[in-house]
Amino acid sequence: MRDLDNLSRGRQAAEYAATADLAAMRVDYGVAHFGSGEDTDLDETWVAGGWEPLLRHWIEQATAVGAAEPNAMVLATVSLASGSPRPVSRTVLCKGLSPEGVTFYTNYDSAKGGQLAEIPFAAATFLWPALGRQIHVRGPVDKVPNEVTSVYWRSRPRDSQLGAWASHQSRPIGSRAEMDRVLAETTARFADVDDIPVPPQWGGYLLRPDEVEFWQGRRGRLHNRIRVRIDAGRQIVDRLQP
Repeated sequence: MRDLDNLSRGRQAAEYAATADLAAMRVDYGVAHFGSGEDTDLDETWVAGGWEPLLRHWIEQATAVGAAEPNAMVLATVSLASGSPRPVSRTVLCKGLSPEGVTFYTNYDSAKGGQLAEIPFAAATFLWPALGRQIHVRGPVDKVPNEVTSVYWRSRPRDSQLGAWASHQSRPIGSRAEMDRVLAETTARFADVDDIPVPPQWGGYLLRPDEVEFWQGRRGRLHNRIRVRIDAGRQIVDRLQP
């Protein structure tokens, strides 16, 4: 019994040590430290020309420093599957950017597609730890026109096109072997097709922001936060406390 008690105390000590290590993890943010090339504080004037140019510029800078998938964003939607609203998030890739909004593509029958059909609002977060920066984009979501989807579809590698046909996204499947079998069947189906068509259940969404927040890490956790609100085409800019 004493050995069991000692083992239990040892486990508790190890768990506490792991928790303490997590609690001690922190980064002393500073623009120069992250090598962005701009040792200046994020200012309201940076969005004087609109929110989209600065978002595009930060993606370009993340690309320049070698960030992995600099156009990745965490997309949050709302699920009503349990009977009450619950947030659901996952990482997707931004595949279009304009003053109108942020575009991404997926299977319309996927979990996110069903959630957006019920509640057509979303939030997306771009995160670049190497630069100490984040951007949050929030607003309503619409499907893009079919012709926009078609243009993007033609730019996708053939393997990605086949994968979109093979996968019933978000639905259970018995094993990886079964998924590989379905892909092999799909590959054979389109073996003699030069231009694989767009699946009927696949396409793009446009997140039209009514709020965009730019975040820049600073020392002592006194981060810079600049919020842009879009109201009837008018831009309202203010600074938020960290």
